[in-house]
Amino acid sequence: MDQAQNEFDVIVVGAGISGVSAAYHLQKYCPDQRFVILEARDAMGGTWDLFRYPGIRSDSDMFTLGYGFRPWPNARAIADGPSIKSYVEETAEEYGIQKKVRFGRHVVSAHWSSTDAMWTLRVQHGNEEETYRCRFVLSCAGYYRYSSGHTPEFQGVDDFAGSVIHPQHWPEDFDYADKRIVVIGSGATAVTLVPALAEKAAHVTMLQRSPSYLLSMPGVSGLAKLLYRILPGGAAHAVMRWQRVLMQQMFFKFARAYPKRTAKNLIKFVKDSLPQGYDIRKHFTPRYDPWDQRLCVVPDEDLFEAIRNGSASVVTDTIDRFTRNGVLLHSGEELAADVIVTATGLSLQTFGGADLFVDGEKIEPGEILTYKGALFENVPNFMAVFGYTNASWTLRADLVNAYACRLINYMNEHAYASVTPINEDPAMGREAFLDFSSGYVTRAAARLPKQGARSPWRHPQDYFHDIKSLRRDRLDDGILRFSKASDLDKDVAEAA
Repeated sequence: MDQAQNEFDVIVVGAGISGVSAAYHLQKYCPDQRFVILEARDAMGGTWDLFRYPGIRSDSDMFTLGYGFRPWPNARAIADGPSIKSYVEETAEEYGIQKKVRFGRHVVSAHWSSTDAMWTLRVQHGNEEETYRCRFVLSCAGYYRYSSGHTPEFQGVDDFAGSVIHPQHWPEDFDYADKRIVVIGSGATAVTLVPALAEKAAHVTMLQRSPSYLLSMPGVSGLAKLLYRILPGGAAHAVMRWQRVLMQQMFFKFARAYPKRTAKNLIKFVKDSLPQGYDIRKHFTPRYDPWDQRLCVVPDEDLFEAIRNGSASVVTDTIDRFTRNGVLLHSGEELAADVIVTATGLSLQTFGGADLFVDGEKIEPGEILTYKGALFENVPNFMAVFGYTNASWTLRADLVNAYACRLINYMNEHAYASVTPINEDPAMGREAFLDFSSGYVTRAAARLPKQGARSPWRHPQDYFHDIKSLRRDRLDDGILRFSKASDLDKDVAEAA
């Protein structure tokens, strides 16, 4: 490929929900910027193209998981994975974004040169390596490794006579009808899988080491159905979006302020949804406070219905080993199984797994601060999208992508070649980027960027804070260091 065809103003990494949002914002607010989307897979959709396990669905409502610029088109609040993938693809087609995507391109590394004020990206395309250059990189590659999820080392796994499957790699057309299935895990994936598998399986057991908090909600919003009947589509969506945003933020703040009361209410709802005498304390009473980990959504009480009708059950115990016929627990009980599903979590990574270098020096993500949860300490012209843990991912993706456009336009207006967040406070505290106790987060904490003790180095997981911070706060705040090409040349000469 002609190298001139690989030079752009902006390179977007990833063609999932965040990448399509980035492309929309760049086309609308930076129409003079040449950009391309590099997608490692052969299809759009990101998470919603990768995950194919039974029952795959959103765990956030679609009025906020959908784009602000293209409303989710119906009253279904919790949508299945194929519908979300189609929604992302249709959005890309409507705005001409698909032609901007180059598929099968995995970004291996990105190298910043202050001499050129450019990023050079090494990209794997099949058996070949390509080189791309750009002024600005916008990473929309998500936060977990697509090639493999997290699976603990289970003793005796090779002894098991049946199938062991991680949900991230669900086999196409896998026949599980009339089989005994054990799903290991208690997070969102397990809570989704169990009722879906129970529709065909002989029996499904959710084997958990400890319970999670569950939040039941209707799959279809009655309020949305009413609003779509009496209001124009755009107005109905706007009302639903803000109603859900307010509910999410209020519930999160209440839960943090009153964790015991929130826990009591959540557990009471579960108790009321299950047969009298069910051991709620053992199976549905977590050992942590609400929102120390993400709440698991149960649409239309599907998990509880599977337990009520006997097609599914919950066992709370720890695994001693796999056996030929199933799973032996430390209590001595053996769970018979034909299929074991290891819904044991994600394996987190930064920047889509790409290594970053600034003037030849490798950047260690776990040693740098995030600026507004989007840019990175001492890394020029590089931004990454990371959504909310307490609300829908897309809410923040849209804000960050609009902020990227705002920043790029400001740099162009002032003839700046680079922008770099600089922390001049050596005593700045460094804390985990995600204030979450989930296993997939704690396992990767050392590798993830850090947040500081105060704004703008702190990431408060607050949509209304981010509206002010990303849309309205001044860009020249004394922390972002803007440089012109002549300044960079001088800095390079002095360093030499």
